[in-house]
Amino acid sequence: MTASQQQEAGASGPLAVFLLLLLLTGCPIVHAAGAGAEARRQHYMVVQTSYLEPKSICSGLKVIPSGKGAWVPLRRPYGPCSSPASAPPPSLVELLQWDRVRTDYVRRTTTGGDVLDPDNARVAMSQVDYKLEGSFIIGSGGRRPRSTAEDGGDDAMFLSQTMAIDTTVDVPWIQCLPCPFPQCYPQRDAFFDPKRSSTAAAVRCGSRACRALGAFANGCTKHSNNSAGECKYLIKYGDKWSSAGTYMTDTLTLSPSITFLNFRFGCSHAVRGNFSSQTSGTMSLGGGTQSLIAQIARTLGYAFSYCVPQSSATGFLSLGGPVDGASSFVTTPLLGNAEFINPSIYIVRLQGINVAGRRLNVPPVVFSGGTVMDSSSIVTQLPPTAYRALRRAFTRAMTGYPRRRGRVENLDTCYDLGAFTNVTVPAVSLVFEGGAVVKLDPPAVLLEGCLAFTAVNTDFALGFMGNVQQQTQEVLFDVDAGVVGFRRGAC
Repeated sequence: MTASQQQEAGASGPLAVFLLLLLLTGCPIVHAAGAGAEARRQHYMVVQTSYLEPKSICSGLKVIPSGKGAWVPLRRPYGPCSSPASAPPPSLVELLQWDRVRTDYVRRTTTGGDVLDPDNARVAMSQVDYKLEGSFIIGSGGRRPRSTAEDGGDDAMFLSQTMAIDTTVDVPWIQCLPCPFPQCYPQRDAFFDPKRSSTAAAVRCGSRACRALGAFANGCTKHSNNSAGECKYLIKYGDKWSSAGTYMTDTLTLSPSITFLNFRFGCSHAVRGNFSSQTSGTMSLGGGTQSLIAQIARTLGYAFSYCVPQSSATGFLSLGGPVDGASSFVTTPLLGNAEFINPSIYIVRLQGINVAGRRLNVPPVVFSGGTVMDSSSIVTQLPPTAYRALRRAFTRAMTGYPRRRGRVENLDTCYDLGAFTNVTVPAVSLVFEGGAVVKLDPPAVLLEGCLAFTAVNTDFALGFMGNVQQQTQEVLFDVDAGVVGFRRGAC
């Protein structure tokens, strides 16, 4: 079967996941010739400027992932590989504004700068362009998947739900009927109706699953004196964002041969906040006990990987990890959750940065706050000492290109490249604990002509590796082995 046939088969199967990232891969690189060409190939890359622009044609899936569990295609919702959007995509400025708010909140709730309310768990999320998004089949099995309730027949209980995917969130949730406006927001897919699924059931109060909600629990609702009551959940995403409803179980289909009968998720009847109509809710890949990964770990193993594609291509999510484990990846240790108060996130240790073949003169202790591996943050956030060193080295290497006045939100080093056919970009690599060196492609360095990095407030603070820098890399989260891995050029 060809890659395009495999893509077509995967997209029409029970589970299709769509990646929300502005990512560019497979850039045509023009190497220097003549004296010193070999050294220049290692230190600089020449990329066609046209390759840095969005494409209007979907190029589809470029590789078939090798996974020991289930794999699904990933796409960006506003790109040509996804369904038409009901609203225009947010601007880069809007995305960067939310990115800063979101990562600041995750940082506070991880390092203790903002103590969590023990009665109300909170996570930060925005279902916008740079988040992972996918369609999951939830409901009774044995019927064809549908994205809309066409005739109201029995098939309507077996719907594809498009959900944001986030590696910093634990509890999955979707909007469920009854879900009146304005308590709920309009969405692209038909609302899930648990009454039409023969395998749907509310989690009972007092059960182990209900107790496991912990800070996400929101009491119980009893329908009669003989009822044990339905378990309720509440997720707060800061002061103005929340999702509340009934904690339920139902069938989750990952592939024709992989089905989970008692998948736990929040059935939301009230949502507060400006969530995207592109999605029906959130499917989590976080490190907590309620996440998708934790729930399927006994069957598929506690590992997953994803490859972020360009906006006009298709990537993949592999559940259970690759068949060869981490052997073909460069790896860095996962830091223990005991060091942080938020067990949901995945943290590694960045130790250095190489620019044009030279290591920046930045003491490794500057990075001691750790770096979050985040599927949803946009640009990589560095300690200010490291960012200033990166900016100096980068601007020295880009002296042949005119600087653009001003800045784009928190991106302060921008260039006017419209008059150039090719752009010579210095090679940038991130060096992690354990010796893992992750070389970035040009589109992982420049975002709309700007250096795609920014600084956090202080050295030693928690940083983030953004998904712009993760593009073209297959990123492996092997929780059992305690490592994060990178494999370049996987999609």
